[in-house]
Amino acid sequence: MYPIDHVWIDRAEKGELFGVPVLFAPIEEVILSKSFVAHRERFDGADVLHILRARAEAIDWKRLLERFGGYWRVLFSHLMLFGFVYPGERSRIPDWVLHELGGRLEAERRTPPPTDRVCQGTILSRQQYLPDIERWGYHDARVFPRGHMSPEDTAVWTAAIDDDD
Repeated sequence: MYPIDHVWIDRAEKGELFGVPVLFAPIEEVILSKSFVAHRERFDGADVLHILRARAEAIDWKRLLERFGGYWRVLFSHLMLFGFVYPGERSRIPDWVLHELGGRLEAERRTPPPTDRVCQGTILSRQQYLPDIERWGYHDARVFPRGHMSPEDTAVWTAAIDDDD
């Protein structure tokens, strides 16, 4: 969903794993990838919150906002949960980040909602939003032109659900 770019490489932390030099994913990229894992059988939200608690001051918040792009609500939801889970730590999230995201929400609320019936829940969980697509007539946000998958890709992805049980 998000490509590795030159900034990913530049911000990667050098380390060693089993005696082999490696580049560890930048913290912003780990947060980004884990933020979208919200399956019934696996939810990485706690990992996101633990990373925020442990490394909030090390995060390049501008980069993180850029990486989330149009999916900024997903980041905002995790930041809201952070304040709930760790009320005494909430000041570790920069005020300007919360103001920026809150401003986006306010601006969005002042515009008419989209007219197309799309469900973005499938980006978070490949199973839990299938009724929205299959029964209730919503378009799957994973599929072209909104997403990066073909209908055939989503069929394979959906068929693999039973294999993971």
